[in-house]
Amino acid sequence: MKIFPSSHIRTRLTMWYVAVLAGILAVYVAVVFIFQYGLLERQMFHDEVQDVETVEGLLFFDAQGQLHLQQDYYSHPHSHLLVDRLMEVRDLSGTVLYRTGTLNGLSLGGPSHPNEGSNSFNERSIKLEDGTHVLVISHLHPVAGRQVLIRLGYSLAPLRERMLQFFLLLLVAMPVGLVIAGFAGYNIARRALIPLDEMAARAEQITASNLQERVVVENEHDELGHMARVLNHLLQRLEQAFSQLQRFTADAAHELRTPLASLRAAGEIALQETEDGEGYREAISSMLEETVRLNQTIEGLLMLSKAEVAHLEALDEFLLPELVNEILVLLEVVTDEKQITVQQEQDDHVRQTISADRSLIRAALLNVLHNAVKFSSVGSTLRISYSRVTVSSFEAERVCIHDGGPGILAGDHQRVFERFFTGRSSGTSSNSGAGLGLSIAKLAVERSGGSIFFDESVQTGARCCIDLPLARQAKA
Repeated sequence: MKIFPSSHIRTRLTMWYVAVLAGILAVYVAVVFIFQYGLLERQMFHDEVQDVETVEGLLFFDAQGQLHLQQDYYSHPHSHLLVDRLMEVRDLSGTVLYRTGTLNGLSLGGPSHPNEGSNSFNERSIKLEDGTHVLVISHLHPVAGRQVLIRLGYSLAPLRERMLQFFLLLLVAMPVGLVIAGFAGYNIARRALIPLDEMAARAEQITASNLQERVVVENEHDELGHMARVLNHLLQRLEQAFSQLQRFTADAAHELRTPLASLRAAGEIALQETEDGEGYREAISSMLEETVRLNQTIEGLLMLSKAEVAHLEALDEFLLPELVNEILVLLEVVTDEKQITVQQEQDDHVRQTISADRSLIRAALLNVLHNAVKFSSVGSTLRISYSRVTVSSFEAERVCIHDGGPGILAGDHQRVFERFFTGRSSGTSSNSGAGLGLSIAKLAVERSGGSIFFDESVQTGARCCIDLPLARQAKA
């Protein structure tokens, strides 16, 4: 349940601020009121003690044995009328020896209590018969050789009346203070949220056509700056996703246009020119070849799309030679058909697992090995070597695949990894596919933190090398 259902966050912040401040002020007023009342009551007690000590020296018995209070110590005759003390003096038997006129004949505390005032100044609050609340202290004191109990008190009514006025003043001042604090808090919240309004306005202007725009980060160390950075990262990911989608759409449209046109042309020619079953079979065979090429292109595009959006959260650990041997088994039919000899060379290092996405690395090695077998001449040798290298301050496992094909033209060693690039040499043009295999391999390897390249120093054939980080590097 929402306590403050306002739609504006600055209003909700202000109301929460005022509510919390009201609670704090209420507690503060209560604490101050209790503390102040206790402080004034303590002060009254100390005043009473001083007053008792004063009157102890002013009490005397006359010749008839009546107890009196000397009044001639005042500087003015009417000054004693200003003293609002309530005093009563009793002997040890409880007989009242003296009582001030301010009591109007009322008893100040009733009968004496055992040991009352014997040790110190006993303090207590009482209520007179007329309803007056009085703070009374009692003390035993000898007067002319006789022990008397002196009770002296002051009415609590003036104190409570002043404290009530103080409390009412606080109650009146608190709403005024809350209103002022509310206006101040609203203005502070509004000014603090101005960057948020600017970010919202900026974000509203960003559409699919201008995803390269970013929200301005004024102070990257505060909460709003953190929100702006998060929003910019989100926009960056959206831009990448839109870019990948547009590239995939453009690539698909570009590459699917030719096989679809070939399929349509083959069908139209068969309908117009072919009259016998053999002609139709040739046309269907041609169309099936185009569908195979079309299917390869679609699978390559989907693999590229998958590799681009892959999130490598859980990496696999495996031995690279085992994965290569697994792929060679799949290509065994092709290598046997072309009479290609596969030679694997390993250094003296103990084999160590690598850490990567196994499915992506399998796709990369499959494309590289398939290209190597496809472009190798009949009866040639396919050499696969493994070694331990250090790349960019981390150890990696390197596998190099050296085929017996026509090789790569100078200047094309980097271009072969571009999408839809096909070799320009006469020895490779006839076997060229959609030009996506090496693009997939490069993206898959780089997603796993590795690298792939062709050795430009090779004179015969092509030598492709892949570096993948060792498992302990990934864990460290």
